[in-house]
Amino acid sequence: MDSRFSVDFVHRVVFTRGLFQPGNPTLVQTLRGGASGLAVFVDSGVAAAMPQLESQLNSMLSAAESAPELRAFLVVPGGEACKNDRTVVDQVLDVVNRHHLCRRSWVLAIGGGAVLDAVGYGAAVSHRGVRLIRAPSTVLAQDDAGLGVKNGINRYGKKNFEGTFAVPWAVLNDLDLLASLPDRFWCGGFSEAVKIALLRDRDFFAQIEHRADQIRKRDMSAAVPVIQRCAELHLAHIVGGGDPFESQEARPLDYGHWAAHKLEQLTEFQLSHGEAVAIGVALDTRYSAEIGWLTHGESDRVLSCLERLGLPVSHPALADTRLTEGLEEFREHLGGNLTVTLLRGIGSPSDANAMSTDAIRRSIDAIMSSSRMTTI
Repeated sequence: MDSRFSVDFVHRVVFTRGLFQPGNPTLVQTLRGGASGLAVFVDSGVAAAMPQLESQLNSMLSAAESAPELRAFLVVPGGEACKNDRTVVDQVLDVVNRHHLCRRSWVLAIGGGAVLDAVGYGAAVSHRGVRLIRAPSTVLAQDDAGLGVKNGINRYGKKNFEGTFAVPWAVLNDLDLLASLPDRFWCGGFSEAVKIALLRDRDFFAQIEHRADQIRKRDMSAAVPVIQRCAELHLAHIVGGGDPFESQEARPLDYGHWAAHKLEQLTEFQLSHGEAVAIGVALDTRYSAEIGWLTHGESDRVLSCLERLGLPVSHPALADTRLTEGLEEFREHLGGNLTVTLLRGIGSPSDANAMSTDAIRRSIDAIMSSSRMTTI
């Protein structure tokens, strides 16, 4: 009695400015057509930068016709710490239960990728799915993490071990939220732009390379087109790549991530995800050159671009012998055979089903001997 079926989703992504300012209808329009309850969970970093946010939301909703009622407003810790236990997930479940929110009610998550992951997981398992709206507040969340259909937390010392796939009701990218980001996290988000450019668009990589110095200086005229193009490429893969819930063995958009996730663990998350991705991309790029798939000139271009963006390409944890355990953890997380995406050229990805430990070590030695060491 096998029967094949498909489910039709709409992935709504909006770029705007002043999302919570009077006169911007984006949020109110997004909240139409559901139930009457709204719960808001805000990253502590955003809450500190926007102390009037709760009152702004109340004013906006009370002035709008048929807008839901703000029933709960909670500030939650930002950064990877909020994913290292179930506290935030349980807070979401508790709020949905105490305030009698139904499946057509709304959960609005405002913050960086870790907060979106944890709050999103709570929303996804409450009533098997309360409507989730994401308002990403970091570069990395606006150009990558906030667009995904994944939610989760870390368990057993492993990144995203517990979680679920759930398409958000909407992703509302407010570019003004990026103004309060510390420089470290501003730069960190562009590692994902370099990553997807290497995989999908050679000309886009050249654009990032050309604008790297301006981006590092937070020139929005240079940065915004890169953020938006990165988001566009990630969204295109999710909705048009044929495998949004990652049922296949290959996960091409996780280029550099087998090492990145392990580096986060080995440094007890002192490395941010964006920084770890930059180092992981540098390692896999150098490895691609080490095995003869990529020219050393192209490899040098990539590492130089990352450094000009203010991103690390090396860290003492690269020398930890446990790093290569990340390959098996990566395989387990995806399932099936190990499949790692490498490069045969900028914009030309190719899958490999094994990586040489000796070549990894040579790549690490080359990076650590020629690059500035990063300590956090």
